[in-house]
Amino acid sequence: MLSKQPLNVKFLIQIFIQQYHINYPHIHIYFSPHLTLMESLANLLSRTLFTWFVTLVLFSGIFIAYLRLFSQPKTIEQINLPKATVILSLRGLNPFLEKCLRAIAQQNYPHYNIKIILDSLEDPAINLVNQIRSDIATPPIELSVLTEIPANCSLKCASLVQAISTLDPDCAVVAFVDADVVVHPNWLRDLVIPLAPPEIGVTTGNRWYLPTGEYWGSWVRYLWNISAVVQMFLYGIAWGGSLAMKTDVIYRTGLLEKWSQAYVEDIPLRGILGKHKFKVKFVPSALILNRQDSTLPRVIESLQRKLLASRLYHPFWLLVIYDAFFTVVLPNFCLLLIIIALIRLELNTIATLITTYCLYIFGLLLLALTLDREARRVIRTGGEPIPKINLPTVIKMLIATPLTQWVHIWTLLTSLRIRVVQWQGVIYRIYRPWKIRVLHYAPFQSTESHQRNIS
Repeated sequence: MLSKQPLNVKFLIQIFIQQYHINYPHIHIYFSPHLTLMESLANLLSRTLFTWFVTLVLFSGIFIAYLRLFSQPKTIEQINLPKATVILSLRGLNPFLEKCLRAIAQQNYPHYNIKIILDSLEDPAINLVNQIRSDIATPPIELSVLTEIPANCSLKCASLVQAISTLDPDCAVVAFVDADVVVHPNWLRDLVIPLAPPEIGVTTGNRWYLPTGEYWGSWVRYLWNISAVVQMFLYGIAWGGSLAMKTDVIYRTGLLEKWSQAYVEDIPLRGILGKHKFKVKFVPSALILNRQDSTLPRVIESLQRKLLASRLYHPFWLLVIYDAFFTVVLPNFCLLLIIIALIRLELNTIATLITTYCLYIFGLLLLALTLDREARRVIRTGGEPIPKINLPTVIKMLIATPLTQWVHIWTLLTSLRIRVVQWQGVIYRIYRPWKIRVLHYAPFQSTESHQRNIS
């Protein structure tokens, strides 16, 4: 009868490493039989995080190079610009709505009109919209209400389908804008001109947050978004808040049918258009500044919805998981090993892990500052005044960096289990990417946060 001996994990790992070197002497492995298990793990983690950080720097460098090369849009004569329609799907009285409406009504563009879609005549935004319409003669602003509350898609998707279905026959381009987006005078031109090549089906900008208040949620959202903007650029993912499409592309790709069954309108574009050999082109000058603050609970809810939409429609969803593992899980595993090493009093391991973690966090901070500087430079070219980053801002960014990592992994994990979503008072049941059900609808009810600069 065999005696029960305690399993010596360290001994087994050392035997494995020795055998590995015998069989594959040409391949380097980071573990060493002369180090403790904790020291070997610390060294492996340190080298892995360093390699991943270099990868992040390369990806960010590609994005920065693109910003510098294409931040100045091409010029084209007014007479050659196609007729366009700007579509705004509206629900609720956003604190930036008036600025948004006046900005899209003052575009440096010869032939365009504006369509605003509400889901209810009881919406609190209707009075402001009518006031703007009475103040502005051109371009024409058409206000309409959803003829039918959708049962199988989101309100926004239903609004876009209705608006596009009633376009003028000579409208060649549609542009989408969100209610919290304040665009510069050349925004529409900058989105339309790059649509000229036949292979370009969509042009898109993105939002860039500017934390201005005391809410830590704003800082978490700001840092999370910096990473998201780079990823969306690399993966060719559009953002529906600043976007333009050729109308013939909409009909040729069957987008209206897809949107009639979808939860969101923008993330699926990459996959749908790709099947028809159309590309999504990022336009740096359509990068839009957002000054709205947000509390941490609201940010968590928002990120859960975004990650749910990514899980449903992102063509590279597994790469999003992969990025989260290296960017978030590994540095926090480093923190766990620091605690274990402190308990075991392994001083060399503690020094290695603390150095690794601090260098990684400071590296992410420097990377975020570099990306922010380039984005602000582009946004300033549109005439938007932006304050310079000061020392208190840098300190808050440093504190918010690990907080953002924790929020990201939490929202990512919880988004995997979400099946029912409440979005602006409407409750949706998510069965599959193209099987959505509206469980509850009611006209929008104004809240205090919607009257203030809080999202």
